[in-house]
Amino acid sequence: MTEHLERVATSTPVTMSVRPHRPDALADPTNDHRLEGDLVTNGPLVDRYGRLHHDLRISVTDRCNLRCVYCMPDEGMTFLPRAELLSFDEIARVARVARDLGVTAVRLTGGEPLVRRGLVGLVARLRDLGFEDIALTTNGTQLAALAPALAAAGLQRVNISCDSLREDRFATIRRRGDLATVLAAMDVAEACGLTPLKVNVVLMRGQNDDEVLDFAEFARRTGRVVRFIEFMPLDAQGEWGPEKLVPGREVAERIHAVWPLAAVAEPGRVAPAERYRFLDGVGEIGLISTVSEPFCGTCNRLRLTADGSIRNCLFSDDEHTVRDVLRSGGTDEAIATILRRAVWAKFPGHAINEPEFLRPQRSMSMIGG
Repeated sequence: MTEHLERVATSTPVTMSVRPHRPDALADPTNDHRLEGDLVTNGPLVDRYGRLHHDLRISVTDRCNLRCVYCMPDEGMTFLPRAELLSFDEIARVARVARDLGVTAVRLTGGEPLVRRGLVGLVARLRDLGFEDIALTTNGTQLAALAPALAAAGLQRVNISCDSLREDRFATIRRRGDLATVLAAMDVAEACGLTPLKVNVVLMRGQNDDEVLDFAEFARRTGRVVRFIEFMPLDAQGEWGPEKLVPGREVAERIHAVWPLAAVAEPGRVAPAERYRFLDGVGEIGLISTVSEPFCGTCNRLRLTADGSIRNCLFSDDEHTVRDVLRSGGTDEAIATILRRAVWAKFPGHAINEPEFLRPQRSMSMIGG
């Protein structure tokens, strides 16, 4: 690497993670935490490693109108019966409890969240709960028609998946849909103020990694933040392997050789992507190196699955159901306890690179990204 592509800070390795843990919230004298047994029962959502959790990913469906090769098989997927999905009333209630526990940001995911009817109304309800950041991850196929209403309801920004800028390859990777529709959706989203618009690219060795420079040029030309995401062992067909991985560091080096990059320093910011700007001031890229450079030590996210389970990590099978509490007359305090227990049970890291790692039983579309 040249001197211009140094990382913002040198990470201190920790168990199963390469970014340092956040300061120990439990040792902070300003935090008046109360313990019952091993569980923190008051204050914000904190785990036993001192990581505060402010970000909730809400999956509204496990269904999708595409069949991307890194996510689902072309045929044979089984989806949840609709009666098992949380209603929007139930989702809003869990979100309200989470907001009371210090969660400030929510992201709607799936599956493809826009295939679920009535999503605009849910966005409005989340806005009324006072979240500081309301975002959406989408494949873009239905976004153009819904973007104006979503923005008016309170959606602030979107991430749009796009894994190739070549029409034929886009069709091969996605199996359904077309590139022109997704690119047009980006234009509409920006016109509606859903910015900064981020473009998510899952790179796979031998399939689309030869488009790294094409996407970098796209970022420079459009001003959109292109984020290169490592292929993760979360595909439903179980075909992931390390030989298909394109490490984020390799991506940065390839771009840097053509357009010099510099790391963007953001003291105190917690996010999965490492940000890099082009030194000539034209555009930005991001690297989400979940496999090769895990960011578990600073993770502040938890997830609500479409069928009402709280997950503290994409790669853990540890789940805590809130649906049963919601449908049996349970109290808000009971929901809060489930959230606290889920966070408290979080491991220090995902262990993908450890011998004992086991693939999660649920795939990405079943969990919610």
